[in-house]
Amino acid sequence: MSDKKPLVTHVYTADPSAHVFNGTLYVYPSHDIPTDIQDNDNGDQYAMEDYHVFSLPEGIEGPVTDHGVVLKSQDVPWVGKQMWAPDAAEKDGRFFLYFPARDKEGVMRIGVAEGASPEGPFTPDAEPIQGSYSIDPACFVDDDGAAYLYFGGIWGGQLQCWTKGHFAKEDYESMEASGDDTPALNARVARLTDDMHQFAEHVKEVVILDPETKEPLKASDHDRRFFEAAWVHKYDGKYYFSYSTGDTHFLCYAIGETPYGPFTYGGRILEPVVGWTTHHSIVQHKEKWYLFYHDATLSGGKNHLRCVKAREIKYDADCKIYLAEPQGPSVQ
Repeated sequence: MSDKKPLVTHVYTADPSAHVFNGTLYVYPSHDIPTDIQDNDNGDQYAMEDYHVFSLPEGIEGPVTDHGVVLKSQDVPWVGKQMWAPDAAEKDGRFFLYFPARDKEGVMRIGVAEGASPEGPFTPDAEPIQGSYSIDPACFVDDDGAAYLYFGGIWGGQLQCWTKGHFAKEDYESMEASGDDTPALNARVARLTDDMHQFAEHVKEVVILDPETKEPLKASDHDRRFFEAAWVHKYDGKYYFSYSTGDTHFLCYAIGETPYGPFTYGGRILEPVVGWTTHHSIVQHKEKWYLFYHDATLSGGKNHLRCVKAREIKYDADCKIYLAEPQGPSVQ
């Protein structure tokens, strides 16, 4: 079992996006709910329908405040179901919540909602972001104020349906090319408009390179290739793109010189935890760096009922990431 305690125990939480706003640490997770839906590769068992915001003014060792529901599916005209992993950002004193969900036709899109406070509530746009698709939005605001939205996920995230430039439902069952030498499917990125509500440019691919061959990772490389859960942070002038490998259950990272990459594979951050999914964020708070992640220990191993945890990370002399304390044993 994991050696870290859940930060929140009164509700099930997952996919934690952590940020520091106005000096306070906030976490924007998914809100897992019980369901009778059987586990499947489509992810139907992840039936989430609203979002809470949590604040930790004293950091991960202090009390956690639940600010309640800040957005729910009934508030968003275009949403059909499944409000999955969100993220948040701040610009010019306004706060933005980015979230994926299936639209009325069952296609995963990404929406945005705006609020005056990091605690919400958030008012959603009536339509999803134009040109958005797939899941797991993560917003990175660079030092110059430019904001970038990263997104994408294969299998239930539908990324494999967008290789032709439009949604091709017939490509869903292909999931990914896993047994040949084709390049892996990549996450996506686009710079946001100044108002943070739309893409300011065409969507680009986030390419991860093998450090030895300098070639893009292959689809068959399940231990290193991108699956879902994109996140970007900056350290020592470098851009760190971190992500989940999905069916092999690792959290990995790659390093690049620009927000667009390409990113060179750097290693693993976290080994598999209890439960199928793994999803994270990385943030600096009071001069320390933290990895926020989830597992399914709170529910006794139910994949769709998870809990958020956190642990300190550090960087070595080569700027590679490692856990400040060894990871305890976990069971899949």
